[in-house]
Amino acid sequence: MALFENLADRMNHIFSKLRNRGKLTELEIKQAMREIRVALLEADVNYNVVKEFTARVSEKALGEDILKSLTPAQQIVKIVNDELIALMGSTHQKLAVSDKQPTVYMMCGLQGAGKTTMCGKLVAYLKKQNKKTLLVACDVYRPAAIQQLKVVAGKVGTECFEMGQIKPVKIAEEGIKYALKNGYDTVIIDTAGRLHIDEALMDELVALKKAVKPTEILLVVDSMTGQDAVTVADTFNKTLDITGVIMTKLDGDTRGGAALSIKAVTGKPIKFNGTGEKPDDLEPFHPERMASRILGMGDVLTLIEKAQDAFTQEEALKLGKKLKENSFTLEDYLQQLESMKKMGNINDMIAMIPGLGSKLKGAPQIDEKQIAHTKAIILSMTPQERRNPDIIKASRRKRIAAGSGTSIQEVNQLLKQFDTMKQMMARMQKGGMRGLKGLKGFPF
Repeated sequence: MALFENLADRMNHIFSKLRNRGKLTELEIKQAMREIRVALLEADVNYNVVKEFTARVSEKALGEDILKSLTPAQQIVKIVNDELIALMGSTHQKLAVSDKQPTVYMMCGLQGAGKTTMCGKLVAYLKKQNKKTLLVACDVYRPAAIQQLKVVAGKVGTECFEMGQIKPVKIAEEGIKYALKNGYDTVIIDTAGRLHIDEALMDELVALKKAVKPTEILLVVDSMTGQDAVTVADTFNKTLDITGVIMTKLDGDTRGGAALSIKAVTGKPIKFNGTGEKPDDLEPFHPERMASRILGMGDVLTLIEKAQDAFTQEEALKLGKKLKENSFTLEDYLQQLESMKKMGNINDMIAMIPGLGSKLKGAPQIDEKQIAHTKAIILSMTPQERRNPDIIKASRRKRIAAGSGTSIQEVNQLLKQFDTMKQMMARMQKGGMRGLKGLKGFPF
């Protein structure tokens, strides 16, 4: 399921009713506000946050300019969008960087929130900015925590500094010294978590903060716990004065109420959200883009950024030339599928395209396993067959199916999909998205 899917559906339903009515009465606007209030509460947004949010929206929506407007529904959508953005923090808050090396990020949170995994994701994110990051293992209580951080470090290609199960403050201090000696400009300290907040945990974190004076204290919270995540954030903030929040498992929580409540309750911004299990599944949190997703308007900027990370400029130029010359082959198709895999879940990407996610609502989800089948089929072809699929007749199809462990029907289906894709790309070259109109099998 896509991020905020249930809330987005509810909002879309509310606004579609308003658009169908043309001019609006005060009573109709009040009814819509009641429905928005219920939708937010069902999305597990904090009650007080909902109360204040709907009060602000109602005040603006019931203004004389809106009631007399020729497009009141559009203006109400704009008011809701603006207030959602303000609720989540207005703009993306970047990670602070220390003037004096190393920059130190102290990670904290309850056990099970995904803190150790998030340390690795943060390393992968910082690596793209040419940062050399050291992980420091200060979780000395949980069994195998140090080993887990070592595994995470190995996956993202960095080093894990550890000193066994001694005092965490000592480990942190020595880790920072090690970073300075070995050319690391950034240090991420993985602190201990507990199953619940207790005095011992907080005292230790306060001592760590005092000793290492971190550039940022980042709290990792599990969005699946809903309002418990907001309570956790509030408690940690009151004790540690955190600088930001990282939401994990936001891809699995279609309600998303915690994301809409944390900034309002703590006053501290959400800086990142986890979108999957892979090291690269971490997105900077942009309030304006999240608001756009909630209101069903897509998220083109995030999609573009994902594409830029997955495709090099050289690959993009090469693809453009092939499309212009109509020389796009199955080898190129395979390469594009590999690049798309780097961008993340395909169904989530479709949901980011304005209008397309709602058009495909109820359609079968794209099975990512099918990509593996497609790859097997293409790799079972000869180089000549990949470059010229027209020569693949019955006997060749039978051989390819046997070689890839698939059926002749699946081979036929792939060749048909490839042909449709070539037509689609040729039309887009000539007329952009309008060129797709009327193309068989395409949802426009």
